[in-house]
Amino acid sequence: MANSPTLATPPARSPKLLIAALVAVSLCAVALAAFAVVRGQPAAPEPAAAQALDKPIFVTLEPLTVNVQTEGRSRFLHVGVALKVRDEQAKAQIVEFMPELRSRALLLLSNRQPESLVTTEDKARLAEEILAELNRPLGDAKPPQGITSVAFNTFVVQ
Repeated sequence: MANSPTLATPPARSPKLLIAALVAVSLCAVALAAFAVVRGQPAAPEPAAAQALDKPIFVTLEPLTVNVQTEGRSRFLHVGVALKVRDEQAKAQIVEFMPELRSRALLLLSNRQPESLVTTEDKARLAEEILAELNRPLGDAKPPQGITSVAFNTFVVQ
């Protein structure tokens, strides 16, 4: 017979080497899972007070409708206003004196020309004037109302 080729047999693998590789892979998997769990949670929980934002407090006035100053034809302004206040005490004071505050707002609004209420800047200026007028103290012994801003819910000039 001619020379027959000999088949090369792979070297025998040691079972110890196979077990060591499995243990190493298992340890890496456990370490990776532990890292993922620890990374997904914050190190220390934030205090509840820091998480909760101060809720705004609003007082909504009933819509106000006034005639505005025009030459010739009759025109009116219809406005819905919400007042943002600093605390519950300010809200209670505003609710208690609502008739007087509405009267102040009506007098302020009725003294307007329709042309002065067209642009966004005009409306922002009017909101500042309402804020100043409604924040004036209601009496000698009373503090200002504590209104921090004025927002319009509706605004129609017709």
